[in-house]
Amino acid sequence: MTRALITGITGQDGLYLSELLLSKGYEVYGLIRGQNNPKFDLVRETVPGVKLLTGDLGDVSSLLRALEEAQPDEVYNLGAISFVAYSWENAMLTTDVTAKGVLNILEAVRLYSHDDPSKVRFYQASSSEMFGKVQEVPQREETLLWPRSPYGVAKVFGHYMTINYRESYGMHASSGILFNHESPRRGFEFVTRKVTHAVARISLGLQDEIVMGNLDAKRDWGFAGDYVEAMWRMLQQDTADDYVIATGETHSIHELLDVAFKRVGIDDWSKYVKQDPRFMRPAEVDLLIGDPSKAHEVLGWKPKVGFTELVEMMVDNDLAEQRANVGR
Repeated sequence: MTRALITGITGQDGLYLSELLLSKGYEVYGLIRGQNNPKFDLVRETVPGVKLLTGDLGDVSSLLRALEEAQPDEVYNLGAISFVAYSWENAMLTTDVTAKGVLNILEAVRLYSHDDPSKVRFYQASSSEMFGKVQEVPQREETLLWPRSPYGVAKVFGHYMTINYRESYGMHASSGILFNHESPRRGFEFVTRKVTHAVARISLGLQDEIVMGNLDAKRDWGFAGDYVEAMWRMLQQDTADDYVIATGETHSIHELLDVAFKRVGIDDWSKYVKQDPRFMRPAEVDLLIGDPSKAHEVLGWKPKVGFTELVEMMVDNDLAEQRANVGR
């Protein structure tokens, strides 16, 4: 039985990846920070087959203990402080977790597998935010990285450190440069879930408006459930490498609002949406669109869920949740 250890198990990617690996017969271990983590029960209820271990990306000794207990064939490092806007408010903590945490888990894996550096296959969750002030459209694996947030800078550090450990120590370490990927499990702080949650509440008369930042920003949005399959496929390759995972399509916040409101029967959403400078980024990333050709050709991976279907799925989920809450 193949064994996997996932950091960041409590996030949407961790949950979807756990479900995928369990369906393939894996023994799955999840690293969770703190014994009183508020998301402990969420993981237990969503993926009861996962064995949870306590540990911290800031503590190499705890990572080594988790590796010794899990004895994984594959390690997926999804752990990070992943909300971009927060990274300006707390750049140091973002750096400690999202950047140095990658170095810590890489070093722990290297020490654990010292007799055979390639015996544990490692996945690093890199991000399209690394491209930031984009130097090429669409963005490919070789596109110059120009991050525009402390989060993006931290992800660049982790990305290059993963490459360095692969080249320096012969580790089977791959990075997935994932463009925006969403789902009904997305946190409410992210713009997609913020919109679908608010739209559901507005349609039910529970909320009057939604306050937004830049409506012109464009992103390449896909479904998280599709993207975790790409992670798994990377670690099944004989040779480790880096891959852009994206849909190859771009959509604006305007379009996100169009689809979400249309799902609840509202064609003109202008009176429900307000803009506030507080929600503008200090340094905006205006256009992200990935070129997933390499993932198509090498991994045989393509996304299954399109943009409209994704947004409608999220609105439907939030409608069901809000109706249930009203019923209670």
